[in-house]
Amino acid sequence: MTTDVLWWTLSVALIVLGVAGTVLPALPGTLFVLAGIVLGAWIDGFTRVGWGVVALVSVMAVIAWVLDYAAGLLGAKKAGASKLALLGAAIGTVAGLLMGIVGVLFMPLVGAAIGEYIAQKDHGRAVKVGIATWVGIMIGMIAKVVIAFMMIGVFIVALLF
Repeated sequence: MTTDVLWWTLSVALIVLGVAGTVLPALPGTLFVLAGIVLGAWIDGFTRVGWGVVALVSVMAVIAWVLDYAAGLLGAKKAGASKLALLGAAIGTVAGLLMGIVGVLFMPLVGAAIGEYIAQKDHGRAVKVGIATWVGIMIGMIAKVVIAFMMIGVFIVALLF
């Protein structure tokens, strides 16, 4: 096996790990996708995938990170979430990691609702804040997945054409 094959295997593995990381909060998905793309560009000496493409996918990675972070906060803020609700969503996210994909998807909602209930003692408000936070997180995750695939598409186009 040549060295190039090993490098390309690592590049593809980073990209695949990154795609998984776009839905798993424990992994920095777009960072891994970006690392795989930069490695792929480096393997080829930046001839087919030049610095302009690397800069473009880097900007896309930053946008994905900002959107992912901001979407959950905006959802919570729009519902008037307390700081305890935001803390609850963060704790729920961490707890969800231990519960598999269902936990990752729904524990932030539960955590935000519990945090808001502790802060306000109002069931209806707690549910509203939990759902709004969850919707924001899901929108951020979808945006991150879409942008990650756009990054991969830009890379493939540059590599093949």
